[in-house]
Amino acid sequence: MELFWHRRDLRVADNVGLAAATGTRDDGRGPAAPVFVFDPDVLDHASDVRVRRLLDGLAALRDDYRDRGSDLLVARGAPETVLPELAAALDAERVVWNRDYSGLARERDAGVRTALNDAGIDREVLHDAVLHTPESIRTNAGDPYSVYSYYWKKWTDRVADPPAPTPDAGDLVDAGDLTAAVGTDGGAETDGGAAIDRVAVGDLPAPADLGFAEPEADVGPAGTEAARDRLDDFLSEAVFSYDAERDYPAREATSRMSAFLKYGEIGVREAYEATKDAMAMAEEKTGERDEGGDHEDGDDEGPVAAVEEYQKQLAWREFYTQVLYHNPEVVTENYKEYEEGIAWRDDPDEIAAWKRGETGYPIVDAGMRQLREEAFMHNRVRMIVASFLTKDLLADWRHGYDYFRETLADHDTANDSGGWQWAASTGTDAQPYFRIFNPMTQGERYDPDAEYIKRYVPELRGLDADLIHEWHELSPTQRANAAPNYPAPIVDHSERREEALAMYKRARGEDPDE
Repeated sequence: MELFWHRRDLRVADNVGLAAATGTRDDGRGPAAPVFVFDPDVLDHASDVRVRRLLDGLAALRDDYRDRGSDLLVARGAPETVLPELAAALDAERVVWNRDYSGLARERDAGVRTALNDAGIDREVLHDAVLHTPESIRTNAGDPYSVYSYYWKKWTDRVADPPAPTPDAGDLVDAGDLTAAVGTDGGAETDGGAAIDRVAVGDLPAPADLGFAEPEADVGPAGTEAARDRLDDFLSEAVFSYDAERDYPAREATSRMSAFLKYGEIGVREAYEATKDAMAMAEEKTGERDEGGDHEDGDDEGPVAAVEEYQKQLAWREFYTQVLYHNPEVVTENYKEYEEGIAWRDDPDEIAAWKRGETGYPIVDAGMRQLREEAFMHNRVRMIVASFLTKDLLADWRHGYDYFRETLADHDTANDSGGWQWAASTGTDAQPYFRIFNPMTQGERYDPDAEYIKRYVPELRGLDADLIHEWHELSPTQRANAAPNYPAPIVDHSERREEALAMYKRARGEDPDE
């Protein structure tokens, strides 16, 4: 018997580690007993939204195992204690899991490896979460990439592994055998008679049991079936205009696969294979199939370019993963340091208004309110609200990162730290400090009819789009007559833009007046 430890890979299909533990990769191993451990150290960094989303994903995973005659073991405690004891109780020959790449995950895994070694239990750790490991794509000098465009060229040239095989009932430990080993009282008997506390078969806790509340936001669907349905729907039509439509939040032209990928409810190899199928469809639409199926970056327009643009989003995910892997400190420290340091303003009232979606800048407020309602925000709007916090409110990007970590269902340490540092001009491949989004121009350009704004800012629903986009220019009387319950802008963008430029120049050791 093998013990497979689920973490950020809540799926049965295309799971490299599970395939290894069950023997479906033809090495004679298995059957496997799957387990998920609620680790208190990980929960210390969790939020109401993400715990709810995690539990929904685990429920879907448990159902997938039950459909195969097995079940999911659910444990609570430090993995370095729980896993050796559970492996001994099950008489498992080996513990298998997939790698994660954050600093916290690597510290946890090192502790588990040591504990298993001390207990004389074998283990195997496999590559699963990304197509190409963080160590595998480097510059010609052997360094990790800090510029995405160069990383993308090598990423797209590499051959990706095919999806891992899916185990069936015979590859998994029968649910009855799991119950016999663990019992029904939440403990598992070891050879010495001691029980492992808080281990059960398929019994998931409620958020309150873990110290969390039910979120007000609707966290959306979870599980492999929902992920596949969403991806199939997106790749059947919307992807072919993705490059032209994705920046318009009212058009729902993005895949919204981020949460499914974050929790590993669909394998990245399966997802990438699906995009390759979409690329073949795009080539048929345009009659542009190459002999090798390759496309020079930027040469194509239309459906082919659109599918490639979506594939680039998968590559961005892996680019930030390798940045985090090689620089775990980027979660709390600037990747790019300024000579004199950045003197953030950090006004608590302004930051609070930003969080509430009451800045008086409609596109910003719409985004923050979407986040509150759906635990999600459109990607273009994420860039707008991040620029507003760091360049208009002159607030440290870490305030934004921490708030997104609390409120996003799809929060990913690598992607969010990378995105926030990009917006703040402190990260890898970041936008130049002098590139400052104008929130009114952004709203007018990407939400011209104010459909997105009106959806999330009800105070403005009765107004013409032109009036909404001119909100910053209206007099107090005009605002009071048009939408008395919506706030005036809390800052003047033009003034704050000049302050931001001066702030960054001082940080660079330059004279802000030059």
